[in-house]
Amino acid sequence: MSHVTSSQEPLVSVIIPTYNRPDYLKQAITSAVKQTYRNIEIIVSDNCTPESSQEVVKSFGDSRIRPKSPQEVAESFGDSRIRPKSPQKESLQKESPQKESPQKVVESFGDSRIRFFRQAKNVGMFANQMNAFKMAQGKYVASLHDDDMWNEDFLEKLVPALEENPDIILAFCDQYIIDKDGNIDNVGTEGNSKAYKRTSLKKGVHQPFIEIAVIDKSVPIAAACVIRKEFVDWDKIPQEVGGMWDLYLSYLCSRSGHGAYYYPEKLTRYRAHEQTDTNRSGSLDAQAKIRKGTAEIFCYEQFMGDEILKKYNLYFKQKWLEAHTTLAIGLLRSEKTTQARPYLWRALSEEKFNLRTIAALTLSFIPRPIANQFKRLNATKNRIFKSEMLSQK
Repeated sequence: MSHVTSSQEPLVSVIIPTYNRPDYLKQAITSAVKQTYRNIEIIVSDNCTPESSQEVVKSFGDSRIRPKSPQEVAESFGDSRIRPKSPQKESLQKESPQKESPQKVVESFGDSRIRFFRQAKNVGMFANQMNAFKMAQGKYVASLHDDDMWNEDFLEKLVPALEENPDIILAFCDQYIIDKDGNIDNVGTEGNSKAYKRTSLKKGVHQPFIEIAVIDKSVPIAAACVIRKEFVDWDKIPQEVGGMWDLYLSYLCSRSGHGAYYYPEKLTRYRAHEQTDTNRSGSLDAQAKIRKGTAEIFCYEQFMGDEILKKYNLYFKQKWLEAHTTLAIGLLRSEKTTQARPYLWRALSEEKFNLRTIAALTLSFIPRPIANQFKRLNATKNRIFKSEMLSQK
C-alpha cells in the first residue's frame, strides 16, 4: 500500500480524553506528535482534573493573592489544640513534586497542532470522550486514551486504506499490551490478540463486519482504530452506554452497511494497570462493577431489539443475563442487597444454572458479618495469587 504524500494528506483528528494522569498523558501526546503522518490535529479534553492551590492562585495573575501558610491555616481556627505540621514534615512535603496540570503538559510541547479543552466540571468519561469527538475537524478521527500510546507509523499505515477504499467506515490494527511502566507484556499481548480473534483475521476489507465488531469484539475502537467521521452520527450514541461507548460505536459502524479494513500488525500499545475501569470492574471496586453491569444491560437490550442483528439474539441474551449478575454483585458489595436480588433472580430464572449467579444469590442471604468475612478471605486469596504470579515472572 503506497503512502499518501504530504500534499494529499487529509486531516486526522486525534482524540485524547484525560483525567489526572499527567505522566501518562505526556507519553500519549508524544506518541501522537511523533506520527510520521503529519497532517493531524490533537484534541486533549480534560475532564476537570483537580488543580493545585498554587495553580489556582496563579490563574488570577494578582500578586496580592497567595496561598495561606500552614501556620496561618492553623491559627484561623482559633483553637490552640490545632498545630501546623512540624518544619521537618513540611520540608519533606515540599520536596515531593506536584503533578503537572494537563494544560501545562500540553503547553510544554509548543505544538500548534494541539488544542486543549478543559471541562468546567467533571462530566464523566463518556461525555468527555464524545465532546472531543464532536470538536474534531478532521476527515478522520482516532481515539487515543491518555494512558495508551501509538507506534510512529500507526496513522501512516491505516489512513491510506481509508483513502483507497471510500466505502469503508474504519480501519484498525492489532495492539500490544503494556504494563504500568510501559513494558510490553508478551503473554498478555498474545492472549489479547487470540481472545479477540485478531490472530485469525485476514488482512484487508471485511464487509459486512457485524460479527467481527459486536460478537468477536475484534475492533479496538478506543485504542487502535481510525474512523471516517462523516459516516457516524455522533448524536446517536446515548449516554446510557457509559464506558461501553466503544462497543456501541463498533455496533453503529458495523450496522451501517460500510466495510472495515484490518491491518494485521501491532501498531498501538494498550496499558493495563489498576486504574483502568476494566481492571477496577473486575476487582472489588463496587461502583466500577455497577457502572459496567448497567452499561452492558443497556447495550445488549439495544442489540436484541435490532432486526439487523436478530440472528445473534441468543448470544446477546446470554451477555445481557451475565450483566445482570455483574450489576448485582456490585450492588451487594455496596450493601444494597434488596436492590441486587431481583437482578440475580432474573438471571437465575433464565440461565437455569450458573455458579457465579448462584454464589452471589446465596451470599445475599448470609448475615452481613459472615458475608464480610467471606469477602475478606476472597480478597486475601486474590492478593496471594497475584503475589505468586509476580514471583514466577
